Amino acid sequence: MISHEIDYKIVGDDIQFVEIELDPQETVVAEAGAMMFMEDGITFETKLGDGSTPNQGFMGKVLSAGSRLITGESIFMTHFTNHGYGKRKVAFAAPYPGKIIPINLKQIKGQLVVQKDGFLCAALGTKISIHLNRKLGAGLVGGEGFILQKLDGDGMAFIHAGGTVVEKTLTNETLRIDTGCIVAYEPQIDFDIETAGSLKSMVFGGEGLFVATLRGTGRVWLQSMPIRKLIQRLSIMSPASRKEGRSILGGFLED
Repeated sequence: MISHEIDYKIVGDDIQFVEIELDPQETVVAEAGAMMFMEDGITFETKLGDGSTPNQGFMGKVLSAGSRLITGESIFMTHFTNHGYGKRKVAFAAPYPGKIIPINLKQIKGQLVVQKDGFLCAALGTKISIHLNRKLGAGLVGGEGFILQKLDGDGMAFIHAGGTVVEKTLTNETLRIDTGCIVAYEPQIDFDIETAGSLKSMVFGGEGLFVATLRGTGRVWLQSMPIRKLIQRLSIMSPASRKEGRSILGGFLED
């Protein structure tokens, strides 16, 4: 299915939203709950699946939507269509501080692999499916890097990332990254997860037990503050955590 052609504008700095302008009968597909506002004339409908295969049977839609449960996403997606007589706008907000990355799938050979919670919205016609990394190393750590999403199409897609985003182009190179800092990469890139150096480094280095390894030629998008790290930082800074830390320290001093 040929994707709808949509115009867009990204608004904001650290907590962004994308404003999409739809011509009559154009549709954009988004994650459930991402909508910020929509103008009069735009209607929305919650559906099973992304609508990229309109002739797909009911069971096919159920299986396709059910696979999204593995990634932790809702089995439903929301379709926003302009049923008015002129151009109308609808906006989608990022779920936490960071950046929204606009990607024209046509310019990257029609495919992109995305972190499991990175997809925000896309032009109708974009296929959103599960992507399993079959490498043993990635499978052992399960959550990060093993289960990803794959976007197929020829239109615009919008990805959300935490903190600051950097795009790198690999030319037959290898890049080692914190497993949570990968946002997206082109599918020809070879992706694996490896142990983070020696046992001493793994235990005392503070970088975790595993690192992601990307090898090959293509583009990679990285984020400086994945949601996992943000939650960890906030929990450490919470009053309850500080109180618990003082209690533990006090116990040591009394001993």
